[in-house]
Amino acid sequence: MLKGIHPVLSPDLLRAIACMGHGDDIVIADANFPSSTMGPDVIRADGVTATEMAEAILTHMPLDTFVPETAWRMEVVGDPGAMPEVCVEFQEIVNTRAGDFRIAPLERFAFYEHARKAAYIVATTEFRLYGNLILKKGVVHPHEVYRGGDLF
Repeated sequence: MLKGIHPVLSPDLLRAIACMGHGDDIVIADANFPSSTMGPDVIRADGVTATEMAEAILTHMPLDTFVPETAWRMEVVGDPGAMPEVCVEFQEIVNTRAGDFRIAPLERFAFYEHARKAAYIVATTEFRLYGNLILKKGVVHPHEVYRGGDLF
């Protein structure tokens, strides 16, 4: 354990988000998502829901402000206008932790294609359907970095 670090973030996941650069994507995947066949490195987060993981990651990682879309969710197959409760919760977490960013819907197979280009996939045990989210990392500004008791 470390002070000030969200306890849901494992050492592997903490390293992953720290190593990601501006514009890199991370997928938060539900229990049904085909994480192991997508291509990016998979970090297991057993016993953690997708919303808990989104909260933990966004506690420490900013979203990209240089692109029109910075977060995506998977559309409901056969009902693209539907908004599952887990996706409503994702939007609330993004609003609280990152600011005024809209989570854009992506058709299922378009979501898979986007996920294949991510830096990492975090495989949660979220059992609610459509509990998948892609987040694009933004810039960490010098004044946000802690160094030796002082911020830059």
